[in-house]
Amino acid sequence: MQKAERLVLKLAVISRFLLVSLIIIWSYIFPPYDSSAQLNPSCLSSSSTIGDSSPLTETQALWPRIGVAIEGSVVWDSVYFIRIAECGYEYEQTYAFLPLLPISIAFLSRSVFAPLIPVIGYRAVLALSGYVLNNLAFVLAAIYFYKLSFLILKDSAASLQASVLFCFNPASIFYSSIYSESLYALFSFCGIFYLFNGSNTMAMLLLGASGTARSNGAINAGYFCFKALLQTYDIITNNKSIRQRDASGMRSADADAVGGFRCVCIFNLFAIFLFITYYHHALALRIPNHYGARPWCKSRVPNLYGFLQSHYWGVGFLRYFEVKQLPNFLLASPILTIAIASIVHYARLLRQTPPSFKKTSDLTKNLHGKDLSRETISSNIISSTAEFTGRLGLHRRRSEKKTKYLENFCKLKLQMKSFIKVKQGYCSLLVFPFILHLGFMTFMVLFVMHVQVATRFLSASPPIYWFASYMMLSPGTGSRRMTHLIWSYCAAYILLGSLLFSTFYPFT
Repeated sequence: MQKAERLVLKLAVISRFLLVSLIIIWSYIFPPYDSSAQLNPSCLSSSSTIGDSSPLTETQALWPRIGVAIEGSVVWDSVYFIRIAECGYEYEQTYAFLPLLPISIAFLSRSVFAPLIPVIGYRAVLALSGYVLNNLAFVLAAIYFYKLSFLILKDSAASLQASVLFCFNPASIFYSSIYSESLYALFSFCGIFYLFNGSNTMAMLLLGASGTARSNGAINAGYFCFKALLQTYDIITNNKSIRQRDASGMRSADADAVGGFRCVCIFNLFAIFLFITYYHHALALRIPNHYGARPWCKSRVPNLYGFLQSHYWGVGFLRYFEVKQLPNFLLASPILTIAIASIVHYARLLRQTPPSFKKTSDLTKNLHGKDLSRETISSNIISSTAEFTGRLGLHRRRSEKKTKYLENFCKLKLQMKSFIKVKQGYCSLLVFPFILHLGFMTFMVLFVMHVQVATRFLSASPPIYWFASYMMLSPGTGSRRMTHLIWSYCAAYILLGSLLFSTFYPFT
């Protein structure tokens, strides 16, 4: 396992060098479509400067050309993150970008990289801090992705293959640019790993931090709900008392209450940010001659984030379903196809549990190379079949409808037991919350959001890489074609994305 982690570390570093090199090469060869990235107006508030003096401009810096080149690479949403790190939240629309990345960039630029300010200028140092931070976060995220994959799948080959795919995923350009994808992936993977590893407090802090990087991090609280359901199932099946204490001395009911509290804490970190924005604007309304109240301030439940997404970016249910958006749907179709296929494949695996467990054993054997569930499932077959036969004997004279009901109930019970017992591979019960999470995000990106962001929005979903890895590792000639198709897709989007994004052309 340590050898595999070292391999993942090496590939993650190589992939970041590749992306940074492509950014530099494309920026040098092709002129940018829009040169406004180099504009640097002064902050509205003088309090946002370093110390008592204004930040050094490019003309005052020792190496102004390097500073200008770094600033020119700040495009698209990166402009917002750098501006917030430099000047804070100045305008209403900037509140659509959560604070974790700007705060981290501002901290690094004023501490670790502060000696470079006289050399290349303050804004260039901000951009450099963002690049270093995100690329380092991606490397750590790749390592924790492998750890999480091995913990969930219990399959070293599939976990390694999935981690390699993540290192060269089609949204790689955003993980090496000044976007929040790297920090979100790092805190999400770390938090879920520690959650399933038993470190609930650490998981709560990390998953809460993911909600301050991206808004969809708030729904990571659902993993705590899933763990609480597993504990409840364990209590019911083992006939435990609700007030029985576990090994740590905590009662089961108390553990459920603590789990609910942790879910609320994860939601609250994002809610606190919304409350601060509301308080800031409500306080500004008291200033004489200030602008009037915005529409979202008058709502019963003020939601600035939702208002910004709808008002400035046109986000809403089916609002993107227009003929002119067909190219964007085509651009997002590969990742959406993989996401939907991974969900459908998991659902099919759940339905392939027959009354006899022969096929379930074959399924486990195909996924892992050996029969891992024969001993645990055989006892359940004998007991469940005996229970089914006994019930038929006792109720032989009852109506055919009642008999059919008993048969269906027994089959469902067998399927549930087999579902719980299969602990490894893509059909594992532990994959279930990831599938639900992926299903929700796929629905949102397809019907509510701008569909072209699907490539980077779904790129931090583990089931996509788990499903692809099993398809690539499955025996047969079809897996070779699948492997070639997946790697071609990743390579094409890495090259196309780095070219278009770096030169300020639209890409997801």
